Amino acid sequence: MTKQFKPATILAQAHVDKIPRTNEITPPLHLSTTYVRDADNEYSSGLVYGRPHNPTIQHVEQVLTTLEQGADSMAFGSGMAAATAVFQALKPGDHVIAPKVMYWSLRNWLAGMATEWGLQVSFVEMSDLASVQESIRPGKTQLVWVESPANPLWSIADISAVCDIAHAVNARVVVDSTVATPVLTRPVLLGADMVMHSATKYLNGHSDVLAGVLVTAKLDAFWQRVQQVRTNHGGILSPRDGSQLLRGLRTLHLRVRESCRSAMAIAEYFDQHSGVSSVLYPGLARHPGHDIACRQMTGGFGGMLSMRFKGGKCAAIDVAARVKLWKRATSLGGVESLIEHRASIEGSNTPVPDDLLRLSVGIEHVDDLIADLEQALNQQ
Repeated sequence: MTKQFKPATILAQAHVDKIPRTNEITPPLHLSTTYVRDADNEYSSGLVYGRPHNPTIQHVEQVLTTLEQGADSMAFGSGMAAATAVFQALKPGDHVIAPKVMYWSLRNWLAGMATEWGLQVSFVEMSDLASVQESIRPGKTQLVWVESPANPLWSIADISAVCDIAHAVNARVVVDSTVATPVLTRPVLLGADMVMHSATKYLNGHSDVLAGVLVTAKLDAFWQRVQQVRTNHGGILSPRDGSQLLRGLRTLHLRVRESCRSAMAIAEYFDQHSGVSSVLYPGLARHPGHDIACRQMTGGFGGMLSMRFKGGKCAAIDVAARVKLWKRATSLGGVESLIEHRASIEGSNTPVPDDLLRLSVGIEHVDDLIADLEQALNQQ
C-alpha cells in the first residue's frame, strides 16, 4: 500500500497488508500497556510502554501518514489535545497568527491560556493575504494556523499563498483540515508543514469517538518537541478508540462524497429562498472563496454549510426548533445531520452572526433533509 494509490483505495484497505503473520482482514486490537524486554535488556519490538507506543495506534497513524502524504503522524485523545500540543511545543514569547473565525474552543484557548503562558497571538482574516502579511513579525512569528474551510462561516484560505508568506520568515504553517478531510484537500501538497484533524468528526464519522491527529510534512526538531508534549502530557488516544477510528476511516471516502453532494444540493436549493438571507458554502459560485476552493479542494466542497435568516436570531432559533429530521446538537461530520445555533453556544464574544444556523450534512437522503428544512421555514 503506497502513496501511488487513490485515497479511496488507501482508506478501504487501511494498510491491512502490514499486519504481520496473521493475514487478518480486520486489524487486531492491541490493549497491552507494557511490553517485555529482551534478554539483553533491549526492546527489539520498538515498543516500551503504552503511553507513547501501541500497535493499534501506530496502525491508525500509518494510514493517516500515507493518506496525507506526510512523513509521520500522531494520534491524540481529542482534536483539542492535538491542536494545543502544537502551540505548547513553541516557546514563551513566540508570535503566532490564527484566523479571526475558527474552531471556537481553540480560539478561546489561544486568547486565554496560550497568552497567559506567554505566546503572542494575532487573530486575522486568513482569507485576506494582505492582513496575513501585515501581521507577520519577522524573527518573532513562528507559526501560522490556518483553518479552511473555516468554521462556521466557511471562508476559504489560500493555503499555498499563506505558506509562501510564512515560509519567507521561516515560520511554520499548520492547517486545520477537519472539514475538508484528506479526501478533499491535502495541505502538505500545498506547502503546509503540518496538518491537524479533529478525528472526532469526519475521520471517525460515527459520533462515538473523541480523537485528534497531527500529520507532519517532515521529521525535524519541532516535530520531536510535539511528540514530547504528547508523551509528557499524556494526551494519547486509547487503543479501543483507535480501533474504532480505523473502522471509521475505511468508509471516509464514501461518507464525505455523499455529504458533499447533499450539501451542494441544499446550498443551491436555499440560496434564493424567501426566508434565507444568505447561504454560506464554498461550492456556490458567488462565494468569495469559490475560485480558491476549486483549486485546492478536489471532489467536492465539504459537508458543512451555514444559513442566515431574514427574520434574524428568532427566526434562526425557530427553524432549529421545528426541524424533525435534523438533530439539534454540537459537533459535525457524523452520519447523521446536525443543526445548531452557533452564537448561542459561543456566547457574547462570538464573531458569528446571531441569525446563523450551522448545518452538518450527514448521509440521509438529501430530499428528506431539504423537505425537513422547508417545512420548518414554512411554519414561520
